[in-house]
Amino acid sequence: MAKTKDKTNVVEGKNKMNEIRIEKVVLSVGGTDDILEKGIKLLAKITSGKPIKKRSNKRIPSLNVRPGLDVGGMVTLRGKKADEVLKRLLGAIDFKLKKRQFSENSFSFGIKEYIEIPGMEYQRDVGIMGLDVSVAFAKPGKRVVRKKIKRGRLPKRQNISAEEIIEFMEKKFNIKLK
Repeated sequence: MAKTKDKTNVVEGKNKMNEIRIEKVVLSVGGTDDILEKGIKLLAKITSGKPIKKRSNKRIPSLNVRPGLDVGGMVTLRGKKADEVLKRLLGAIDFKLKKRQFSENSFSFGIKEYIEIPGMEYQRDVGIMGLDVSVAFAKPGKRVVRKKIKRGRLPKRQNISAEEIIEFMEKKFNIKLK
């Protein structure tokens, strides 16, 4: 008697390992001193998370940047929180993106003024400021590349093309291409 596997979780014609999902959403601001502090407050207000500061590794005399100087802030969101915040941020740009903003495994866009985000009001202590948003995508199995012990490699077909990302975003978030 041959053993049969239960295939109740497999949908006809769909490979579970080819499902696209949002891995993370990263919000970032740049600046030094007072501008950076305002940016950190803004990121905390938008995401209700705790932003981190990024430090410079290089010396750039024309910009008065030295190694060890805080030059940016960022916060990373994952899971349901990432989906909720991304939907609000896409509302700030009227769900319209350009094709050149998409690349392999990710896309990015900027928001010129945070007051364009639905539900956000002007904050006197922050002033007028913008931010950058980067969204990374992954298919199941991506952990194989990142783990330290028994690290593996993934084939090219495991990458997500810009066209696949556009299709996913059109279905899930109703975005339009300019």
